[in-house]
Amino acid sequence: MAEAEESREETEDSPRIRTGRIGRTAGVGGMVAGQGLRWAGTRLANLTRGEERSQQATDDRVAAVAVQIAKQLGEMKGAAMKIGQVLSTVEMPGLSEQGQEEFRAALAKLRDDAPKFGYEDIRKVVEDDLGKPVDRAFASFEEEAFAAASIGQVHRAVTHEGDPVAVKVQYPGVAEAVEIDLRNLHLILRLVKRMAPGLDVKAVGGEIRERISEELDYELEAQNHRALERAFEGHPFAVVPQVRTRLSGRRVLTTDYLEGERFETVKEMDEATRDRYGEIVFRFFFDRERTLMILGDPHPGNYLLLPDGRVGFLDFGMVRRIPAEHFERERALGRAIADRDADAVHGLMSELGYLPDPDQFDPEALLDQVHTGARWLFEPGFLRLDPEYARELIEMGGSPRSPHYEAMKRQTMPPASLLMRRQEGLVFVTLAELRAGADWARIAREYFAGEPPSTELGRIEKEYWDSVL
Repeated sequence: MAEAEESREETEDSPRIRTGRIGRTAGVGGMVAGQGLRWAGTRLANLTRGEERSQQATDDRVAAVAVQIAKQLGEMKGAAMKIGQVLSTVEMPGLSEQGQEEFRAALAKLRDDAPKFGYEDIRKVVEDDLGKPVDRAFASFEEEAFAAASIGQVHRAVTHEGDPVAVKVQYPGVAEAVEIDLRNLHLILRLVKRMAPGLDVKAVGGEIRERISEELDYELEAQNHRALERAFEGHPFAVVPQVRTRLSGRRVLTTDYLEGERFETVKEMDEATRDRYGEIVFRFFFDRERTLMILGDPHPGNYLLLPDGRVGFLDFGMVRRIPAEHFERERALGRAIADRDADAVHGLMSELGYLPDPDQFDPEALLDQVHTGARWLFEPGFLRLDPEYARELIEMGGSPRSPHYEAMKRQTMPPASLLMRRQEGLVFVTLAELRAGADWARIAREYFAGEPPSTELGRIEKEYWDSVL
């Protein structure tokens, strides 16, 4: 019997997630085929154009492709939206700065355009997952969601003990849609490969599949959350809200509710407040040794400035636990880059898997490439970040105008490091948007070189860790 699309109609209160394989595959396949033909036409026409006109034509096509990808994935919701969000953070070698920005902007909108389901749909998920009526599980439950993401939405509630909590509920039908979307991922990556021939789509695809499959399991997210909650219990300036295990399941995750100022409000505060907030964000995401966990979604919507000056951190669905040996080699690589040790950088990048054929890469050129592309982490001295500086480094990290571009195209990204690089890039862009200032290189050396604290927050944190270890 032919597979039928889900029959429930989309309404203003309940957006429909298509779960039929034929419909979801046809949407992606049609988009890829159509844009692939247009992309081939652009490349053919570029053969008769000068360099500047060719780049402009490429950028125009990228913008059109990005808008179409965002539109198609946004309509499909589920994992398709999540794939678009992840792709919005991936560097596209071969695109100009303008092309990069347009591609990111179109796909990043998917985070803001996430659907919100009506209460009846959400109530059914909660009651099915927790095995009891909503009014038995909670003293009160707000019917209107206050936040939405790609695969779930968040409601305020109050426990029968009187504690305010945040309840994240997975969208109805999203699990089935995710399974289909991940099967179709190769179609989307085929189009992305046309836009960025140097991108290792196999590594990107594998990481997307693994991370999204894990993110769909709220019980696994709860385990990650509890691990971080334990690691940062009593921390002087970083707060991870408590998981309410008895009110959580595979599709429902309940945590303590945190009240605080959102990123857009913090951006308008004075320099001292922004600098302190930015340093806390940096320290939280770069302090990996205690948990060996890389938090892959350090989006500014996932942390709050609390009334007492601490910062609350939320959402630990996209997490990778890395082997201790790999982590130590990454730390050693950071030290080697900062110390300008070209031979050590070449050797460590070979061991970690960045260089498929190590003999093809000159150590000095390799050092210059990695140091220049992330110099905010390696050049000591106070630095106030800003969006223009961020665009400059992003351009150096993947532009054809970079003297290292041809070498970068021959390099690969080890899967164990992919989420780490994504995390660092998103933290950097966030701090630049915040216009936060610090000696970021000295703070970074505390984490990859074990150097003494370089700021007052660092000293406070060290006293705390010394007291609990």
